[in-house]
Amino acid sequence: MTLVSIYWDLQNVYSMQKSAHLLLSFAQTQGLMLAQNVYYNSQCQNQAQAKEPLSNLGFDCRDVPCNLKNSADNQLIADCLEDIASNRSPDLIILVSGDGDFCPLVRNLQSLDKKVIIFAQLGNVKQKLKELVQDDFYFVDQLPKLVQVTTNPQTTAVKAQLIYEEAIDCLRNAIQTALNQGQRTSLSKIGKLMRHNPHFPKCSKFPLVCKSDGTTFSKLSKFVNAAIAEGIVYAKTTGKEPELFLSERNRLLV
Repeated sequence: MTLVSIYWDLQNVYSMQKSAHLLLSFAQTQGLMLAQNVYYNSQCQNQAQAKEPLSNLGFDCRDVPCNLKNSADNQLIADCLEDIASNRSPDLIILVSGDGDFCPLVRNLQSLDKKVIIFAQLGNVKQKLKELVQDDFYFVDQLPKLVQVTTNPQTTAVKAQLIYEEAIDCLRNAIQTALNQGQRTSLSKIGKLMRHNPHFPKCSKFPLVCKSDGTTFSKLSKFVNAAIAEGIVYAKTTGKEPELFLSERNRLLV
């Protein structure tokens, strides 16, 4: 399965906020979402105001509050290269920017056999960047046709996704955190603590947890049951409701 990550330079492509849900829909047709990052400067009022609606869609909004030229671009490039070098490297990178400063990054990614798709704002794109990806270049205005949206954009919901292995890491850390703090490890408590993990999507409902074999879990309880079946955690009733504990071999991994 193709692993997909989004890197969006909000300053360069500010007009796409109303189409953000379409970008996610498009990305999800390409494969399994790994990351959906937006880079913005909170010192700019218009960019700061965009954070909440984008976060509600599941984007990881990364603030780069610096007035130095290319500071946000440099952070985006650094994060992308770090992700590429990780053990969960994306196969497809969706870059939302028309800035020519990203040409070296695109060439680097292509040299590593990574596919790059670029979305840019009409009238704000460097020709040399467009030429690098050729048929994989689109303007933001093309998104509705690309995803063939037939419903009202304001009612179109895109469910955030989380890779199974990352969800397991969040679960392990949440259980261990609760135990370290002397708190109960009930399902509801663990669910709340999992949301504090930086890898957990910022969304109102539990994200869609996806395994590499295509199996998905849309509810926390179903995901936890799968972890129990694999012997990663176990449930024990010590009060009114069962509590979760790490198996001996998984305690060493936290």
